[in-house]
Amino acid sequence: MSDQIKFIMDSLNKEPFRKNYNLITFDSLEPMQLLQVLSDVLAEIDPKQLVDIREEMPEQTAKRMLSLLGILKYKPSGNATDMSTFRQGLVIGSKPVIYPVLHWLLQRTNELKKRAYLARFLIKLEVPSEFLQDETVADTNKQDISAMEEEKDQLIKRVEHLKKRVETAQNHQWMLKIARQLRVEKEREEYLAQQKQEQKNQLFHAVQRLQRVQNQLKSMRQAAADAKPESLMKRLEEEIKFNLYMVTEKFPKELENKKKELHFLQKVVSEPAMGHSDLLELESKINEINTEINQLIEKKMMRNEPIEGKLSLYRQQASIISRKKEAKAEELQEAKEKLASLEREASVKRNQTREFDGTEVLKGDE
Repeated sequence: MSDQIKFIMDSLNKEPFRKNYNLITFDSLEPMQLLQVLSDVLAEIDPKQLVDIREEMPEQTAKRMLSLLGILKYKPSGNATDMSTFRQGLVIGSKPVIYPVLHWLLQRTNELKKRAYLARFLIKLEVPSEFLQDETVADTNKQDISAMEEEKDQLIKRVEHLKKRVETAQNHQWMLKIARQLRVEKEREEYLAQQKQEQKNQLFHAVQRLQRVQNQLKSMRQAAADAKPESLMKRLEEEIKFNLYMVTEKFPKELENKKKELHFLQKVVSEPAMGHSDLLELESKINEINTEINQLIEKKMMRNEPIEGKLSLYRQQASIISRKKEAKAEELQEAKEKLASLEREASVKRNQTREFDGTEVLKGDE
């Protein structure tokens, strides 16, 4: 293991990585940092892997790395159980999993670069079997294959013709080498231009989010600076009243409703399945009960007792006030959750900004 770590460290200290590690610093890398090192090595083999893993979900990082390692034909030692351990170790950045992968990659980087490049053209596409069995699709495939074979013959003849023309020129091997390098650099330039545009878009959106969060943070700090002890005490008392209301009234009521609903559902589940005759009998009982209720309402209205009328009015007003109180409590709870989310987002943005330029973000009136 020590020879393996030494080889990995020496390779990472050379071009193109230039990590400048020693045994202590390399061994003390956090799992996230170790995964970033692995991602950088994979990016050297396949430029499309150049990703900041802090911007990825752990599952996406593991899926991306496993996909490329599969293309590169990396086979971790062990059975199916060990394969599951390997995937889990790749997600959490486990050293016993990452070190062998780094050692294997750094031993054959040039060979793997070629394999990753050719994989774009050699990976077999999965076609559903129902399409392969279709006669029209099969005929189309045969026609395409025939056309590609003809095109291949034409290209071979054209290449032979061009070779004869080039071989007569002086330094033709050097010219071919330069042309090959030019093609590679053009492909890299195109990839870098696309990546640059994506990073510009990400930076633009990040700056917009940062400005919004800074404005919100400034407003909250101004509100906190203008606050007096009396207002803070009043706000604290209101918060205590709100929490007391939630604990003593709202939550118990919701819990009771949930218990009733659960009891009703359990009762429905425990009863045997009802047939058509049972449904008719139940419907008849419901109609009888509705008739009795209507008769009682009519008798009550005929009495028209003023005291009962006033009580009914008070009950109605109390019910309206209770509903309004519950609605406001829910709105306040949502506002608190949104405020907490914005504060967390502001903290994350400040940390990211410090990592980018090494300076503290100006806050408030600074």
